Amino acid sequence: MSDPRTSPPLFDAHCDTVMKVLDEGADFITGMGAGHISWPGMVAANLRAQVFACFVLSEHHPGEEAERAHAMIDAIESMAAGTEGAMAIARSGQEIEDAFGSGPRAAILGLEGADPLEGRAENLRAFAARGVRDLIFAWKDNPFSGTAFGDDTPLTAEGERLLGLCEDLHVMVDVSHLSDSAFDDVRRLATRPFIASHSNCRVLCPSPRNLTDERIRVVADRGGVMGINLSPAFLNPGYYHATQPLFQASKRPGITDEERRELRQQAAGIPKGGLDWAVRHVVHAVDVGGEDCIGLGCDLDGIAFLPDGMESVADLAFFAPLLRDAGLGEEQVEKVCWRNFVRVFREVLGA
Repeated sequence: MSDPRTSPPLFDAHCDTVMKVLDEGADFITGMGAGHISWPGMVAANLRAQVFACFVLSEHHPGEEAERAHAMIDAIESMAAGTEGAMAIARSGQEIEDAFGSGPRAAILGLEGADPLEGRAENLRAFAARGVRDLIFAWKDNPFSGTAFGDDTPLTAEGERLLGLCEDLHVMVDVSHLSDSAFDDVRRLATRPFIASHSNCRVLCPSPRNLTDERIRVVADRGGVMGINLSPAFLNPGYYHATQPLFQASKRPGITDEERRELRQQAAGIPKGGLDWAVRHVVHAVDVGGEDCIGLGCDLDGIAFLPDGMESVADLAFFAPLLRDAGLGEEQVEKVCWRNFVRVFREVLGA
């Protein structure tokens, strides 16, 4: 394997680290706790830009969705402040681009699921004013959109209004988690590039969370980027098929917490495959959509298990060498690692 010390800088389009900080006491600055991503880990991996998702689901925070999202934004601002200027909230494409030059590392705010908007597209304005620059319309079917594990419903009328408002406010439209029908609505209505921040190739692993080749080409043709998710269930078809019965069992009505823990322990014992599976998805996406359509959207701190041999974000230092070993040229490696996402965020967010 090539030397990880030659790794280029990285842009990661999705993580759930703020949940670990707020709910599990992970210390982002010191790296103490259960989180995949920490400040020392970001530095070790040369991770220069990170989209921090604020994931709020109505059923977990009924009537308090907006309050919870604002608390998560507060926490990310505190995380950035703890770096003493070495990382800052990025609100513009220029600030993201500067993170790969002489500027501070970029923390980009995202909403994973529009539940905090409480069913009204207009409520996005308040979150955009706070710095939110990436929006996934739904994690579970909601008043805006259907989702991959839902009933394949399309965008609603309010979801169509939300898409238009995202474009007006220069907020990135993010189709990860959306149903195929909702994706097709975004394709029909969007006038700017859009991204799939943490979705893989369905032809390699048949999870409905992944994109078909036809939809990968759509993202590419519209100038967008898809980010490879490191969840073994979205990477490795063997792991996906082995864990599907466990996943379905975990959704049974009335299942207890103890039963869920037992199912998780069973999943933990199944071989997951290494980072080479992520490389296979990158290579396939390049073959289908070209070298400008693919990047990283690791979903760290939001996935139950990492690929075998990976313990934290610091291990992403080995990703670029694996891409080189797979035959990608240096310009292609840089596009995958950071240039593609910087380009599309620069275009959509503006200066």
